[in-house]
Amino acid sequence: MMRERFIETTTALLDEDPRTALVLADISAAPFEPAARQHPERVVNVGIREQLMIGTAGGLALTGLRPIAHSYATFLVDRAYEQVKLDLDHQGSGAVLVSVGASYDGSQMGRTHFSPGDVALLDTLSNWTVHVPGHPDEVEAMLRAAAPHDERVYIRLSTQQNSRAYENLAIPRRGDRGLVLAVGPMLAPVLAATEGLDVTVGYVNTPRPLDEGWLRSVAQPSVVLVEPYLAGTSTATIAHALRDLPHRVLALGVGREDLHRYGTPADHARWHGLDPAGLRATIGSFIW
Repeated sequence: MMRERFIETTTALLDEDPRTALVLADISAAPFEPAARQHPERVVNVGIREQLMIGTAGGLALTGLRPIAHSYATFLVDRAYEQVKLDLDHQGSGAVLVSVGASYDGSQMGRTHFSPGDVALLDTLSNWTVHVPGHPDEVEAMLRAAAPHDERVYIRLSTQQNSRAYENLAIPRRGDRGLVLAVGPMLAPVLAATEGLDVTVGYVNTPRPLDEGWLRSVAQPSVVLVEPYLAGTSTATIAHALRDLPHRVLALGVGREDLHRYGTPADHARWHGLDPAGLRATIGSFIW
């Protein structure tokens, strides 16, 4: 599981690097208790105060530490957006925000735990690196790459995952009738949906910044973008990268309608057309 890999890697970073700090708002506090006992000056649990968590992370960054702040995406980004904007972005302070819950992983807990718009919110700010791992083995490398520097990084963990890890910008399948870009854990359903179709499938686990040179090198006139968050989040990014190339884009992702339903993550994937059957129908009608 991605969350377990995050806990293991962060605990190791706290042991290895005296700059690493961790700020929690009760979520995942229990598995981090050994690290808190070992490093009480660098592991802070502020309680159910997500805005304070971000403010604390910003303050720790100003002292020279490298803070990691962690919670459900809806609390880490949506609820604390003003603090992310002011205490990190506006101040030019760096931190690593690591979320769980993704768009609807916490669907049994209701709308309060949904966050399909987190990446779109960060797109309103400046110079954020956004990682969307598709497998637990990708998480450790992302965290370790983020630890030594002082930039702003968002790592979006999910309970949904691909069958194996891939490098960012991998090409798991090649074809001639179109390009399907799968972001993070959407690769597994995209590969199932495009089985037997003459399309290229590209894999992206770092959508911000998106490597425009790579995208241009694999682009085809028909491009389908499949993201695990709000549909259309990366449409402007794709359009800018391909601005002088003839192309059309179909953006698939979580719909904007509040479905007022609980259900499982698999239910929500189906309701939003992000399961293999829904994706195959939509991609097939667009490509052909």
